[in-house]
Amino acid sequence: MNHQFPDHLVKSVERRVTGRACSNVALAKYWGKRDVSLNLPYTGSLSVTLDGLETTATVEIESGKTSRTILNGVLTSGPEADRIRGFLDLVRLAAGSRSVASAELASNFPVAAGIASSASTFAALAVAAAAAYGVSLTATQLSILARRGSGSAARSIFGGYTEWLPGEASDGTDSFAVRLAEPEHWRLGIAVVITNERPKSVGSRSGMAHAAKTSPFFPAWLTSHEDDLADIRRGILDRNLTLVGETAEHNCLKMHAVSLTSRPALLYWKPATLAVIETVYELRAGGIEAYFTIDAGPQVKVLCANEQIGIVAAALANAPGVKRVLRSGPGNDAHVVEAA
Repeated sequence: MNHQFPDHLVKSVERRVTGRACSNVALAKYWGKRDVSLNLPYTGSLSVTLDGLETTATVEIESGKTSRTILNGVLTSGPEADRIRGFLDLVRLAAGSRSVASAELASNFPVAAGIASSASTFAALAVAAAAAYGVSLTATQLSILARRGSGSAARSIFGGYTEWLPGEASDGTDSFAVRLAEPEHWRLGIAVVITNERPKSVGSRSGMAHAAKTSPFFPAWLTSHEDDLADIRRGILDRNLTLVGETAEHNCLKMHAVSLTSRPALLYWKPATLAVIETVYELRAGGIEAYFTIDAGPQVKVLCANEQIGIVAAALANAPGVKRVLRSGPGNDAHVVEAA
């Protein structure tokens, strides 16, 4: 949405704001939308925000200028740039401004590869754009705004452990994330295992729509989800690694079962993904408590006790096909880092 207005109609706004947000990994996942345009999920989800896996978004407003989008240093056009400009226009319209915004985004981890880069991207954009346009939003309102860009971004507004409520309203006003626990509540160890640096061939948006439409397992996914949410919620509050880990693995495998049984099947895993799963099984057999979870992609996130993250990360790095292992833990809230 490129809009250019005559100078005498442009509301004079010139501001540059940089926001930052962390990615997150869903322990109880969402897979399927009841409303695609508003990114409203069929089910709730629970996640932990990932420390160190960050997207920085700089939103610049210059009166009378056209919009541009820069992703990791490259001027970008096409659907992804349109999606970002459309999101910025939501904030512009809320502010009553005619000045369009430009965005520069940079992530320090692979994007569109199954590590929820869209979550950190739109959470960072939400805080930066709101501040740039002078729109004062509560954390709940920021979560609703971020959700419009990417469903999982609703959770990345908050650090620590977060629950995204599916809501029931058709306009999405009751679908937002809430903080379940602060990062300091439980310093869980999380190893993010990169098995493939390239963008995945089927994105999460199209993948979940296809799976919801064609998999015979999708109804079972919906009806069994509440029990997983309850167990993981209780496990986080009790700092119970066994309960959280076992349930997260189970929930993850159910999600991928839905994808695998869609027609045609969606297979997000690579050979190295399976090698990492086998390594996790071997760690457990050897007395190291570790559990895997996998989003829509080939990367694997492994949960463990924080004091054992070094042992776990070293074992995972030696699995065949692994490119690198990022050590993480519960991250912080999305926030503004610079404004001028």
